[in-house]
Amino acid sequence: MPATYSARHQKTMPLWAIGSDFMAYVVTENCIRCKFMDCVEVCPVDCFYVGANMLVIHPDECIDCGVCEPECPAEAIFPDSDDRATAWAEKNRTYASVWPNITRKGEPPADAEEWKDKPGKAELFSTEPGEA
Repeated sequence: MPATYSARHQKTMPLWAIGSDFMAYVVTENCIRCKFMDCVEVCPVDCFYVGANMLVIHPDECIDCGVCEPECPAEAIFPDSDDRATAWAEKNRTYASVWPNITRKGEPPADAEEWKDKPGKAELFSTEPGEA
């Protein structure tokens, strides 16, 4: 059963051993140009990956613990069952497989606070990797 294994242990276990009922969280466009990275600090399985102007979550590594969601100052993280996550789920999967893994909080952009509450940032999405 999933609850009997630690999150770190689950990351290295085959899916058949822990069950397939895990749901992933998704980083959405609210993260673009903010990249506060508070979520990275609390993730027990290091499933965040860094792009030039946002983060993504690897859906096969996320264990649906939810600790990242309330930590995000930009309110950019949602469960994949949430309608706000739908448009970003595939981007998270795609770029988590090519961007570098990030395990420590870095410095957000200098103008992150200015971008935090701006809507419609999807057009600013960059496919370029960031620095871990």
